[in-house]
Amino acid sequence: MRGQIWFLPRSLQLTSFQAYKLRVTHLYQLKQHSILVSVGEDEEGINPLVKVWNLEKRDGGNPLCTRIFPAIPGNKPTVVSCLTVHENLNFMAIGFADGSVVLTKGDITRDRHSKTQILHEGSYPVTGLAFRQSGKTTHLFVVTTENIQSYLLSVKDYPHLELDTHGCGLRCSSLSDPSQDLQFIVAGNECVYLYQPDERGPCFAFEGQKLIVHWYRGYLIIVSKDRKTSPKSEFAGSEAQNSDKQVLNIYDLCNKFIAYSSIFDDIVDVLAEWGSLYVLTRDGKIHVLQEKDTQTKLEMLFRKNLFEMAINLAKSHHLDSDGLSEIFRQYGDHLYNKGNHDGAIQQYIRTIGKLEPSYVIRKFLDAQRIHNLTAYLQTLHLQSLANADHTTLLLNCYTKLKDSSKLEEFIKTSESEVRFDVETAIKVLRQAGYYSHAVYLAEKHAHHEWYLKIQLEDIKNYQEALHYIGKLPFDQAESNMKRYGKILMHHVPNETTELLKILCTDYQPSGDSEGLGLLEGKKANSEEFIPVFANNSRELKAFLEHMTEVQSDSPQGVYDTLLELRLQNWAHEQDKQMKEKLHNEALTLLKSGRFKTVFDKALVLCQMHNFKDGVLYLYEQGKLFQQIMHYHMQNEQYKKVIEVCELYGDQEACLWEQALGYFARKEEDCKEYIAAVLKHIENKNLMPPLLVVQTLAHNSTATLSVIKDYLVNKLQKQSCQIEQDEQRILKYREETTRIRQEIEELKASPKIFQKTKCSICTSALELPSVHFLCGHSFHQHCFESYSDSDSECPTCMPENRKVMDMIRAQEQKRDLHDQFQHQLKCSNDGFSVVADYFGRGVFNKLTLITDLPPGKPPTTLEAGLQRELLLHTRRGT
Repeated sequence: MRGQIWFLPRSLQLTSFQAYKLRVTHLYQLKQHSILVSVGEDEEGINPLVKVWNLEKRDGGNPLCTRIFPAIPGNKPTVVSCLTVHENLNFMAIGFADGSVVLTKGDITRDRHSKTQILHEGSYPVTGLAFRQSGKTTHLFVVTTENIQSYLLSVKDYPHLELDTHGCGLRCSSLSDPSQDLQFIVAGNECVYLYQPDERGPCFAFEGQKLIVHWYRGYLIIVSKDRKTSPKSEFAGSEAQNSDKQVLNIYDLCNKFIAYSSIFDDIVDVLAEWGSLYVLTRDGKIHVLQEKDTQTKLEMLFRKNLFEMAINLAKSHHLDSDGLSEIFRQYGDHLYNKGNHDGAIQQYIRTIGKLEPSYVIRKFLDAQRIHNLTAYLQTLHLQSLANADHTTLLLNCYTKLKDSSKLEEFIKTSESEVRFDVETAIKVLRQAGYYSHAVYLAEKHAHHEWYLKIQLEDIKNYQEALHYIGKLPFDQAESNMKRYGKILMHHVPNETTELLKILCTDYQPSGDSEGLGLLEGKKANSEEFIPVFANNSRELKAFLEHMTEVQSDSPQGVYDTLLELRLQNWAHEQDKQMKEKLHNEALTLLKSGRFKTVFDKALVLCQMHNFKDGVLYLYEQGKLFQQIMHYHMQNEQYKKVIEVCELYGDQEACLWEQALGYFARKEEDCKEYIAAVLKHIENKNLMPPLLVVQTLAHNSTATLSVIKDYLVNKLQKQSCQIEQDEQRILKYREETTRIRQEIEELKASPKIFQKTKCSICTSALELPSVHFLCGHSFHQHCFESYSDSDSECPTCMPENRKVMDMIRAQEQKRDLHDQFQHQLKCSNDGFSVVADYFGRGVFNKLTLITDLPPGKPPTTLEAGLQRELLLHTRRGT
């Protein structure tokens, strides 16, 4: 049935509706709208009509026709040759066989909102039209059988530009998608041309007479005649192959290969829908072409070793980096197996970041392929993906190749970012003997330990190493001087000593003018650097003396070492003047007061070096008077012994006893010294006479005349003492007799109170009054006001309290056995100690009654009498 428009859904169930009375000549289906534009005829003659159909709306079961208008340019009837509609529904262009083009601007679905005008007139039939939208700019490509033109529709008057002087046949033009920059494609018999709105682009030489041209998902579809003998296609009919065949070729212009090619019999058109291509042939058949997935395409290319094509295909399909890396790997393996190592390494380089480097490295470990391995490792480092092993391998490659320029370029580039493990690089360079490069890296990246190790152990540039330490921050300078101080002291002693002086006083890194003062007060412990001077005593002395001068609070070890050093120099010095100077220096240091806490150590040092004055000074400071005297005794300096006793005898009395014993043991005549000692012992009463006689009995030269005066004086003093003691005993006996008589009188006779005045207020006594046996009397109100106790006399109470305290003290001391034993042992006169304790009543049993228990009345007068007796005795004494 003519004049009908047919619909073929995915279910392939055909439906149709009557669109025209006679015939339908052209159809255009918009991609983004359910709008269909058709050209056909309702009556005989040349009178084409354009109808716009809204497929979403219905009119009696058929799509709604929203607009009908004649397709005639002016008043000249002509045949419509082509039709195109802009996707925004604001432009529609119709081409005619007479060479004219009619443009409809505005809403093409309505008459009153659009305007139709003749855009182009010419002598050659219009064979193709296409709108190109780029931003807000709209172009219309017009192609005839003899030329190609471009119209700018975004500007008034629609300026145009002729792009070429040859055209194409009907259905041999199309517009590409953005992958080819929306270029206009024109297919001639020899070539296919691509056009921009203002110029001609590339062309492709595709042979054969072109019949149909379409663009689909980045592919160029061309149906052409092919008179060559071709293999039978699966889509070809069963007839003989002598007739003209039509070849369907699908080109991938981006990757430049033919994606599909087949021979068909009389193709009506090639349609794109539902993600597939449909080939409609004249025999009423529809052939579907489905695009293979990307992985299948790649595998096909891999089997044919078309890796470059596979790579381009993967990129155009936006394959992820992992997929691309796998292609590069396979391509690299292919080239490697063919022996093209240079090409293979380039492909492997493209896998960096995805492929494990060891996979590539193992393939190129042979010496003949070291250049390729070097290139790979360089790229690995440039992308900051190398580890320490890769750095080691790359540096070994450089050293094997002896390529110093590449080596320098590697280590001296990357100023902003280090792309390798610096410490590993230093180790490898040092091992390979590239000391200057290793030192450069160590200094540049502040690997101080490696720098110093190479300078001192390999290059042996001690001066430079010392200078480098002087530029380091304090903590690092201190630690490195402790580590390398000995070797530096051995080779550059003076400079090392100077640096240590600075380090231990007020260190500032050399060359750090900006940081001056920031490290003020930060200094090293000078004592910790003493071992550095193990074999350099001269420098050690200079260092220690400097520290004691500028830093009075230097550690004790500094002073100890300096003392030992001065004593050693003094002991080994032969020149008398120099020896005297060293003697004075050592003694001055001892007297500086820095050895109080290490007294024993200083004493041992002086004794080891037989430094007499120092030993005596330390004995004196430590109050070791006996050691001073023993020192003189060992040297048989008798006068010095006497002087020591005279100086320190008051502080330590036993010195005289030891001096007497010392002289008593001497066989030579020491009468003069013995007499001097005896005189002092006599004056101070330091020894009993019997002990003196026993001590001198050991000396064969000491006769009785030596101690005659001592014994006579001693006996005279004892006689006087006996007389005084006898007089005191007599006095005490008389006092005791008197007191006992008073006690008896108190017991047997009444006590008469004759006081007429109060002992407190001195006023005349009045009754009531209070009287005490001691003889004091008081007004009762005075007594009650001033007395603390009802049983004690207020006047006698202070004195009585003293007596009571003395009695209690004696009572407490009765049990102090340890104290008694100690005094008895240490005293020169034990008898006097025992007599003293007898006098305290330690050996008597004493019962002291002070106050009666409350509530118990006195039964007799005995207790009161005993107390009065004690108090009276105290007053009498």
